Amino acid sequence: MGNCLAMGTPVNHYQAPTTTAAAASPEFSASRNNSSDDVVESVSNSGGGHSTTTSGETAGRPSLKIFKLADLKSATRNFRPDTVLGEGGFGTVYKGWIDERTFAPSKVAVGMPVAVKRSNSDSNQGLEEWQAEVKFLGKFSHPNLVKLLGYCWEENQFLLVYEYMQKGSLESHLFRSTYNEHQMKTLPQNADPLPWEIRLKIATGAAEGLAFLHSSEKSVIYRDFKASNILLDKEYNAKLSDFGLAKFGPVNGKSHVTTRVMGTHGYAAPEYVATGHLYVKSDVYGFGVVLLEMLTGLRAMDTNRPSGEYKLVDWAKPSLSNKRKLRKIMDPRLDLEYPLNAAMQAAELILQCLEVDPKSRPSMEEVVETLRKVAEIKVKPIEGKEGKSGGRDRRGSHGSHSYGHSPRDHHRPRYGGNGINGSRAHSAGR
Repeated sequence: MGNCLAMGTPVNHYQAPTTTAAAASPEFSASRNNSSDDVVESVSNSGGGHSTTTSGETAGRPSLKIFKLADLKSATRNFRPDTVLGEGGFGTVYKGWIDERTFAPSKVAVGMPVAVKRSNSDSNQGLEEWQAEVKFLGKFSHPNLVKLLGYCWEENQFLLVYEYMQKGSLESHLFRSTYNEHQMKTLPQNADPLPWEIRLKIATGAAEGLAFLHSSEKSVIYRDFKASNILLDKEYNAKLSDFGLAKFGPVNGKSHVTTRVMGTHGYAAPEYVATGHLYVKSDVYGFGVVLLEMLTGLRAMDTNRPSGEYKLVDWAKPSLSNKRKLRKIMDPRLDLEYPLNAAMQAAELILQCLEVDPKSRPSMEEVVETLRKVAEIKVKPIEGKEGKSGGRDRRGSHGSHSYGHSPRDHHRPRYGGNGINGSRAHSAGR
């Protein structure tokens, strides 16, 4: 498979949906000789059509607007530096304003805010990821997938226009200082953490997005499920972004597709890393890792943690089946404001998702059902809350959370056949 690791670079608080590697398929191959019309034709011929999930959601093909470069320059004030929302390996994301009805550029704070991702014009990888985004987000529509409004391919520049996600990424709330989208500034690290109920809401929404992809007419394997790819609107509704590594699932009765190993170290399923065999339930493993991050407040991989705690799954797994041990590894910023029984059920679900054999993992529809039941358990003070500060002291003996909540963006190695830099700015936020 020829996988290699590349260290991620820091990104700003807003991240846009770019990719470490494109998922361009034969029917949608990257070429600088193609036109915008070729892109539309490629999307419409890439299969899928309309389908319905068991929850009744419909995969309709969105109508994408072809924006003019001049209009996007106007919407972002000529891509001024003070409109930058984030940067990644293959492009920069800007905040712009357009008319809600006509999508014409408008003045600042007038009309509808959008996120405009501008791929590096000298990067073939940037072109491929641009095409992969149009291919998948241009085909599916669901409340838990970020909405692609349109694109621009003009003067050898490749741009994508997304809905604006006010709360940014889940990653920014779990691991970094938060961002005030109105005052355009970073808030202190001690800003209010996500409460238990909101974490469950986000987890359920993200799970519904994956379930939708897996149950579409031509199942889609997301392949890069992680906290930085989960975006949040103003109500903390979760939406999946960054479809650059997505692939269509197996067909003709096959159990998996074979592809070179790509993704983010710490989230990729072990069978995929070892063999390049990609199953639909390889996504379920990644979901389990993110749910573990949401419970503990710790990153999946962090070289700054003490020896033995570098990989979160290996360190935390033994504690997930014991109430006393689980309480010790729970995110101390939750301040014990969660039902321990609910946390135990979530931990049990994590263990199921992290099963070594993909066949033993639950489907994402089963995950959604379980999370909904967990959310029904009322939040009430945990027994022994009066000793909560002591509990946090005990947590310190593990040496984990003093590292897990650093405001720095920790480097995370990524898998990539070309040794591509792992970071990427990521869709629609602030």
